[in-house]
Amino acid sequence: MTKTLQDLFKRYRRPGDMVFAALFLALSLFLLWHLPTQAPWAKGDGIFKNPAFWPSVAIAAMVVFSAFHLLGAAVSERIPGRLAEVLYWLRAFEYVGWFMIYVQAVPWLGYLPSTIAFCALLSFRLGYRSRRVLGAAALFGIAVVLLFKTFLQVKVPAGEVYQLLPAAARNFMMIYF
Repeated sequence: MTKTLQDLFKRYRRPGDMVFAALFLALSLFLLWHLPTQAPWAKGDGIFKNPAFWPSVAIAAMVVFSAFHLLGAAVSERIPGRLAEVLYWLRAFEYVGWFMIYVQAVPWLGYLPSTIAFCALLSFRLGYRSRRVLGAAALFGIAVVLLFKTFLQVKVPAGEVYQLLPAAARNFMMIYF
């Protein structure tokens, strides 16, 4: 099948294209604004050896291409449904909320109980209601804790609820779970 040059560069738009282009340009300009403080140019090195060179190239390209994207979205025909598309994107923030609740629960409940509860509750939220699936989610939570705390020895703060346990169990739970 032969394609013409116009076929190769045909724009396929979605209703939220204008919003996405504007947000991406704003993010690019924000990064460009903060670039001098986050990746300062070192003196004495050649331009290609300078640690700030490639971040500067990447962010400059982001600004240019996101500006062209916004320009293309502005001159294209308006597609109805922009609000519905943006509201659809915002639904993902529910899972940010779930994760923030989990992060807040770990210092209080401990890593093991919080992870088991997070996995089971999130599975339930996603529509899995059978005991088998919820049990598998809890086992996955235990496996995650064993992997990170025991094998990888990641330091996670012990939960305040562990203080209620007897001394021997408290030390074991604080070190391994």
